[in-house]
Amino acid sequence: MGICLSSRIKAESSPGHTGENSKYERTNGSDFSKSSSKVLSVSVPPTPRSEGEILQASNLKSFSFADLKMATRNFRPDSVLGEGGFGSVFKGWIDENSFAAAKAGTGMVIAAKKLHQESFQGHREWLAEVNYLGQFSHPHLVKLIGYCLEDEHRLLVYEFMPRGSLENHLFRRGSYFQPLSWSLRLKVALGAAKGLAFLHNAETKVIYRDLKTSNILLDSDYNAKLSDFGLAKDGPTGDKSHVSTRVLGTYGYAAPEYLATGHLTARSDVYSFGVVLLEMISGRRAIDKNKPSGEHKLVEWAKPYLANKRKLFRVLDNRIEGQYSMDEAHGVATLALRCISVEPKLRPTMEEIVKELEQLQDSKNVENTRNKMSDRKRQRRRSAGDAINKNTIHAYPKPSASPLK
Repeated sequence: MGICLSSRIKAESSPGHTGENSKYERTNGSDFSKSSSKVLSVSVPPTPRSEGEILQASNLKSFSFADLKMATRNFRPDSVLGEGGFGSVFKGWIDENSFAAAKAGTGMVIAAKKLHQESFQGHREWLAEVNYLGQFSHPHLVKLIGYCLEDEHRLLVYEFMPRGSLENHLFRRGSYFQPLSWSLRLKVALGAAKGLAFLHNAETKVIYRDLKTSNILLDSDYNAKLSDFGLAKDGPTGDKSHVSTRVLGTYGYAAPEYLATGHLTARSDVYSFGVVLLEMISGRRAIDKNKPSGEHKLVEWAKPYLANKRKLFRVLDNRIEGQYSMDEAHGVATLALRCISVEPKLRPTMEEIVKELEQLQDSKNVENTRNKMSDRKRQRRRSAGDAINKNTIHAYPKPSASPLK
């Protein structure tokens, strides 16, 4: 299958792409061919075919265009949170109880995505988001509050995620975006993994199909939530091993077998997760033409170093050096290596990934506890030593009798 990259995908993989506008960014569906480890199972009906069925089946608030116009202060440019291929996302405010438009700075903060009116592809993805997020509820999926379908207007209203995207925290430079610590990176990776595991274990399996750092949003406590379900698709049913579909997604994250055949499985998401994990431990983008020759594609460059403890330091983000043990780093690196295996069957399931990340996080917590206890003991010894030195009465020998009388 030939691969023709769209201008959008070229823009995403270009060195000049900083993630500046991707806090609530989505891919434009470019066509390449032209809480614990126990995951709850939910019953979700197959994707409805008609718009009416989708809207009827959702548990969402239907907003008027006038309400959202007022909530976002007439979609003012200074309230833009992000730009995507199919529209812009605006910050707004609504009343927590009535969901009516509220004065700026009061009530509940929202993120309203307004689709370009001329985009038919955008309308299809708008429907997909309403379909999936209108029925799913999970701590690691962004909450869709409602939608607007009025004349030619198509909008989606989400909960506001104050810390923006993982992409910004990994790749943007500046005083606001400090490098995420190793512990926070593990926390975010685990949250994203739990979100994917939830989708894969639904009664009607859902394949997310667009996992990337710009689609992982962070709340005020750095809890990760998957956003943007425009490319999500029902997984295979019965005795089928895959879903055949057009190749859509973002260059650098798509699994090789999916690019080659259009065969989509849950393991396609696992590959994308492996790429994201690599980005998190390396601080490098999946595709970066600014890097020296041979280092443009993160997966190809990093693979030879991931399994070797002596060479792993070449991959690790030097901005967080000293925040992890080599055993921890090696554990995450080998997990990423398994996720990006060329052979899909060798990749772990998302549920297995959740368990491994929980074990790594637990070991990190145990190590931190030991270090704190050790610090306290040293502090107590120092305090006791200081007290002894302070209270000790020093006895001096009496002067000997003078030989002269």
